[in-house]
Amino acid sequence: MNKLKIATFNINGIRSRQDALLGWLEKESPDVVCLQELKAPDEDFPIDAINDAGYGAIWHGQKSWNGVAILAKDADPLETRRGLPDDPDPSQSRYIEAAVHGVLVGCIYLPNGNPQPGPKFDYKLKWFEHLIGHAQGLFESGHPAVLAGDYNVIPTDFDIYNTRSWKKDALLQPESRECYQRLLDQGWTDALRALYPEERIYTFWDYFRQHWKTNSGLRIDHLLLSADLAPKLVDAGVDRWVRDLPKASDHAPTWIELGLKH
Repeated sequence: MNKLKIATFNINGIRSRQDALLGWLEKESPDVVCLQELKAPDEDFPIDAINDAGYGAIWHGQKSWNGVAILAKDADPLETRRGLPDDPDPSQSRYIEAAVHGVLVGCIYLPNGNPQPGPKFDYKLKWFEHLIGHAQGLFESGHPAVLAGDYNVIPTDFDIYNTRSWKKDALLQPESRECYQRLLDQGWTDALRALYPEERIYTFWDYFRQHWKTNSGLRIDHLLLSADLAPKLVDAGVDRWVRDLPKASDHAPTWIELGLKH
């Protein structure tokens, strides 16, 4: 394998958007996929359909809420972790990790944190702290690693169409942004921003006020690369066409491509 394409996609309900997922897999053929917001218990994960599409999978479901999964083309992901160490609320399915095609992949669904201030925002920051601690160990291990998912963080004002109506939102509070920056300060590379430092790129458009039609979006789905993978980054993008499908998720798949030639 000379190239490795890794994608993250908040599917916002795998049962209602299974056809969209399978159509995207067939058209774009990513090698590794991190899914968030399955909104289904483990027994309702469509593993047979995913296997038929040529993918192995591991998943960590939850009834009605949350849920994460890792898919691998022509392979079975080797699970290395389910949930963060000392997870502040293990009942919430927000993290799963696996060795896939020679890379350690962490799939993240970080808490939204709204409304803030309040207990949900406190939980967001507490969960973030546990992620930062775990990420430090991964980075220092020297293993090639990718932390991919829905971080529910808008890193800077450049990553949102307009801050005016979002001033009180948990996604762009200074505390949220500071946590994300602390991840980057460990040495992780924000892949999309590294390749496109001066381009407005969005991965999420909510369902309100014609935000999709007017391209009024946010960049909250991120893929962070360990030190040895960052130089191998050759391409990245957002499959916006998926967001334009009928009854689409409010996120679009976001992906990177790594060149693995020695």
